[in-house]
Order: sequence, then structure tokens, then C-alpha cells
Amino acid sequence: MSISLKPLSKQTVVITGASSGIGLVTARMAAQQGAKLVLAARNEDALRQLTEEIRHQGGQATYAVADVGQEEDVNRIAERAIAEFGGFDTWVNDAGVSIFGRCMDVSIPDMKRMFDTNFWGVVYGSRAAVNHFKQRVIGSGALINVGSFLGDRAVAVQSTYSASKHAVHGWTDALRTELEADGLPVSVTLIHPGRIDTPYNEHARNYMPHQPAHRGIIYPPEAVAEAILFAAEHPKRDMYVGFQAKVLAVVGGIAPRLSDKIIEFWAFPSQQSDRPARDSDESGLYHPGYGLHERGTHQGWIRSRSWYVKAEKHPVTAAIAVGSLGAIVWWLMASV
Repeated sequence: MSISLKPLSKQTVVITGASSGIGLVTARMAAQQGAKLVLAARNEDALRQLTEEIRHQGGQATYAVADVGQEEDVNRIAERAIAEFGGFDTWVNDAGVSIFGRCMDVSIPDMKRMFDTNFWGVVYGSRAAVNHFKQRVIGSGALINVGSFLGDRAVAVQSTYSASKHAVHGWTDALRTELEADGLPVSVTLIHPGRIDTPYNEHARNYMPHQPAHRGIIYPPEAVAEAILFAAEHPKRDMYVGFQAKVLAVVGGIAPRLSDKIIEFWAFPSQQSDRPARDSDESGLYHPGYGLHERGTHQGWIRSRSWYVKAEKHPVTAAIAVGSLGAIVWWLMASV
């Protein structure tokens, strides 16, 4: 099976969760690179403004108001892409929301609602994308699912979100192998973001006494968008955003009990701010959160980029650089 993806400037790209955060930044960056865009979210006002912004700057965009937890809504996104642009080349499943709360405190209806968005939204989007790619006479397609480093290693306080992202990772891996076995020219990429500077915490349902916030190293949403748009042009199995995302996955695999202890010590203080919790009715779990905000409020160190993403885009160069650095260190130590 040979997969050859078009340059972004010749693609039509579908993005769910396009009204804020990673989806919003990805849409703006893709438009700057010449892609035609089909934008989807629940917030119609934000989608309309974003579409007008892109068109005003000379780009091409349309939108579909959709709750990705509803399969008929997701199918309408695909129909909109076909009606406006004759189809699409890349589908990005980005829509998602979190819940902060202990396992025994979060209500079952809230858990189910989150899975509707985070897991079933990805399933519906993946099926809509693959069905479209199967009907194309020529050309390859790209399906890009935004997972999380919490899909590689679950943490306390975000149990439901971690579980939903574990499910997304499992679904993505299984779908990829089936498409490869069938010889279909579809690139399936899983994105593993670390802590990202978006309104993620503001849109989350919160059961904790303090407002959720990222602490420690935080990466800009542009780093995730860079990984997504690279995968739209280059077949990639996985893209990790931030060294922390890769480290958590590796340590969780080789030393699970150690990672348990680290999470028990780190998870509670690292996910809450010093501010009192906002009204839970302001969350985006059941209705659209505020739109057109790329960033959130955090109490950590926000990086300007992810060097790990840069290395993943140029793995041979990165390997040579690391090998050369290792050889220099070995030579210096041997010379002492």
C-alpha cells in the first residue's frame, strides 16, 4: 500500500472542535498555508466569525454546526464538505472536553456525556472519513485523531478523561491495522499532546474545590497544530507534542508502579490553581463553551515551541544530532 498525501495548499481539511483551543489554532494555521477548511463545533457564532475571518484574509472556508456526540451531526459535516468542496483530503478529530473529579464523585451521566464527545465523536468522525476515502477513485486520505498523554497513562482526578482517551488510542490503533490489512491508502495518525495552553480547563466540568489549571511545563497550541498539519502531508503513526508526553508513556510502560507513586504525589496539586472553582454550569460538557479563545489560564511555564515535534518531523537529522552529541561527550570523557 502506497500512501501519498497532497501538499496542504491543495487539500480540503475537516476540523472538529474548531471554535477554540487546538482546533482554532490549527484552522488558522492551515488557512495560512492555503488549505480549504470545513470547520465544525457546537458554537455557531464562533464558527461564523472564524469562517468570515479566513475568507476576509483570502482563504476558503465553510462551517457545520455539529455536536460530535451525535452521529447524524458528524455525517452532516462530511455532507457539507462534499457540497462545498467536492470532498475532503484530511479529517481531524479534535473535539473534546474534560472532567476534574475523583472516580467515586463524578456522576455516571457526566461520564457518559464525556464519552459521547471524546470517544464516540472520534468513532463517528473516523467512520465518516474512512467511508469517504473508500469512495474516492484516486488519491490517499489522512485521518488524524487527537489523543492525549493521559491516553497513555491515566492520572487521578481526570479518570473519565483518561479513560476516554485510552479508548481513542485503542480505537485508532485497531482501525489503522485494519485499513493497512485491507490495503487502503489512508494514513491514520494519533496525536499525543502533553499539557497545552488552551481553554481546556475553563471548559471542563469540575468537582474539585479549586479551579483546574496546568502547572509545570506547558506547550503552546501551535505545537499541536504543527504536528497535526505535518501529519496531514506526511504519513505518521504517532506524533508526541512535548517531551513530557513521551516520557510519561515510556515510564508508565517500563515502571508502572513507580509512575503510580509519582502520580499519587503529583496529580492532585498539579491540576488545580489557587483560585476557587467556577460555577459548574459554565463548563462545556453539555453546551458550547465560549469560542474564539486560543489560550487559557494556567500557573506554569509556557514554552514557545516543542522541540520534540521538530525532531519528529526530521527524525534522521535528529538522530544524527543526538549521535554526534553522544560521540562528543564520550570523546571528552575519554580524554580526561
